[in-house]
Amino acid sequence: MRLVKIPFNGGALARKDGQELAPDKIASFLKDFFINEDGRLPVINQETVAIDNSNLEASFDKIESQLSDMDHFTVMLGGDHSITYPSFKAFAKRYSNPGIVVFDAHPDVQDDFKASHEDYLRVLINEGILKPHNVILVGLRNWSKEEVAYLKQKKIKYYTMKEIAIEGKREVCESIMSVAREWDGSYLSIDIDALDPAYAPGTGHSEPGGLTTRQLIYFIQRLKILKNLNAADIVEVNPKKDVNDMTSKVAAKLIAELA
Repeated sequence: MRLVKIPFNGGALARKDGQELAPDKIASFLKDFFINEDGRLPVINQETVAIDNSNLEASFDKIESQLSDMDHFTVMLGGDHSITYPSFKAFAKRYSNPGIVVFDAHPDVQDDFKASHEDYLRVLINEGILKPHNVILVGLRNWSKEEVAYLKQKKIKYYTMKEIAIEGKREVCESIMSVAREWDGSYLSIDIDALDPAYAPGTGHSEPGGLTTRQLIYFIQRLKILKNLNAADIVEVNPKKDVNDMTSKVAAKLIAELA
């Protein structure tokens, strides 16, 4: 597995100090996982994108350029959620019908900026890089009325935490996979705030009522069965806000399960 560390926080509009520390911190815990739960020894080749946190556009260009040869399974390790914008752009160039499954407490379709952690998804859609019907959002539980209106206008598929609690993770996962397997390339994006703060306190915008770590691992292990799952990212870990490195260790565990 190729692991690309992207220590970027330039897309965070507020409470951004600390995300740039996450890639190295998370990677330092990978040595603690000998084999994953599928019985495989993760073989992880690490590299880092040299970016400038004071220059968003130049950093996005650098990220997209370094990922242009994404010819085998790659995990991008952020950094704030804006890194999904250049990462998915690089990914999408290899496919005719790419799609994305996003685990997040928020929809991230707030405005038409280019592109912050609050609107990277909206920009990808508005620029025609990503088809609205090839988006699946999972774990939503806090959003603005503007975001709700945009999701409805674009007919974007989403599952709230309320739906997951009522319908059950297995049923929701089956529904996600039935759609995602029709794409020719699937990209998985995991904002760590999809997890309840009890499991991942080290993030800038924690939201009560989220997934448990076990539930998120279940989704990852099932989605990994998809033959077209070719890239993923993990974002929004902030070591400065963490408790006993709990969130960084969870992110490392997720990488091990993706390997």
